[in-house]
Amino acid sequence: MANDYLDKARQLLDLEARALLNLEQKINGDFGRIVEVLYQIKGKVVVAGVGKSGLVGRKIAATFASTGTPSFFIHGYEAGHGDIGALGVNDALMLISNSGETDELINMLPAARKLGIPVIGLLGNPNSTLAKKCDFVLDVSVPSEADPLNLVPTSSSIVALAMGDALAIALLTKRDFQAIDFANFHPGGQLGRRLLTTVEDLMHTGDAIPFVQEDSRMPEALFMMTKKGLGIVGVLNSQEELVGVITDGDLRRGLERTNDFLNRSSKEIMSRNPKWITSDSLAIDALHKMEEHAITNLFVYRNQKVGRPIGIIHIHDILKYGIMP
Repeated sequence: MANDYLDKARQLLDLEARALLNLEQKINGDFGRIVEVLYQIKGKVVVAGVGKSGLVGRKIAATFASTGTPSFFIHGYEAGHGDIGALGVNDALMLISNSGETDELINMLPAARKLGIPVIGLLGNPNSTLAKKCDFVLDVSVPSEADPLNLVPTSSSIVALAMGDALAIALLTKRDFQAIDFANFHPGGQLGRRLLTTVEDLMHTGDAIPFVQEDSRMPEALFMMTKKGLGIVGVLNSQEELVGVITDGDLRRGLERTNDFLNRSSKEIMSRNPKWITSDSLAIDALHKMEEHAITNLFVYRNQKVGRPIGIIHIHDILKYGIMP
């Protein structure tokens, strides 16, 4: 008896899952026609609802907008008090109602008819007033709500939301919407940072790059490594080409294996064939390259490894920027 509420919670999830599975059979010709209509419009998809359907509508509009289908939400009540004026001749109107008898949504139809725009219903009652007046209808009815009283919008809300997601993803696919497009709509999020941030955005340049000449002695290399604080120094030849690097690891190996270490030249201690990357590469790709080679820095070139590097990027520069979770 004490755990009845846990059983009810499990039953709710089971009923909602079944309702979602039943929705799959409704991805049919009507669904396809609606996708074509929404794909062809030159304006926005204006989504409207009231109550819980309104909350679902807000999320659907947000999903449309973030996946390449311009969209915004209008509350059914506010539509009757001026917000219906946001509708334009190039738009489509999507009405969400479980009962299909929501007065505020029915009252929006004359304005839509006057504009001559398509009206789409996500409706829980395919025989309702709205169903008869919409141009296109997606049946999002459920046998019952998932709560014990069959009163709380549970299954009906999640099914309507899922149908909206299905439309958004179908449109995303039809538009050939790519991850980089998604990132452009989410520049402040982690995904946006991962897909938009380049090495050039984060690299150190100019005097911040640690360089020594290949004939310089180790005290100079040590001084430069300490001064720049990146744990590395690049070694240049007489033509100002990067021919090697000296890292903390090279210093330790040099001390262990080399007599008269401080009098050795950078050329004698350096590691050859330093790893590098181009400035237009994504920062996340630079991170992956560092992980692959177990290093913490990459020297940066504009397009190809020619001449003197234009920058250097450290693993901490990438991690501090919040590109990884």
